[in-house]
Amino acid sequence: MTIIHSYASAADRLIPRYEAISIEAWLKPVLPFVPAGKSRILDLGAGTGNIGAWFVERGASVLAVEPVQEFRDAGKELHPSADLTWLDDQLPDLSQTLAQNETFDLVLLSGVWHHLTADERKIAMPGIRRLTADGGRLILSLRHGPGVPDRPAYPVPPEETMTLAEAHDFRLIHRTTASSLQEENKAAGVSWTWVVFDASSS
Repeated sequence: MTIIHSYASAADRLIPRYEAISIEAWLKPVLPFVPAGKSRILDLGAGTGNIGAWFVERGASVLAVEPVQEFRDAGKELHPSADLTWLDDQLPDLSQTLAQNETFDLVLLSGVWHHLTADERKIAMPGIRRLTADGGRLILSLRHGPGVPDRPAYPVPPEETMTLAEAHDFRLIHRTTASSLQEENKAAGVSWTWVVFDASSS
């Protein structure tokens, strides 16, 4: 079973869990680095769109990229907005997203990067840079700890991600750690590292 199929089969249980998360609490480690007001944001692995909707409420427009149809359908129903648009695409290739020929003020990967192997991350990063406007920002949350058996959580050493990003004209401006907000994950020993990069114009 692929990770996408696993998420789809668990969607009925996961959707209310996602929607119960406080976005302010989840993004607290990186809030000072989130653009305020009118901006264009790309949410890769958007889930139910709850983070995207939070940005829209603050004046942004968001492209929510999500490969799980059940999450997209729920997001369209729960967070209807002309400023929150959806696209069926997935990492590492992001072929449909890149075909939009657009760049974004912020690219966000929240709870996603650990689902890619180290080789897949190397494939993904150049495309992510192409999608990030010069002077824009990239924010990733890196998960540490066990995953669900059919949804592997590959190790994501922060230094590996930092080195990879910097090789593609990103500059690290912030790194911090945070505990899991979901009690089930916290009990399993899951924690997070958040990293924020500026996109260089060089």
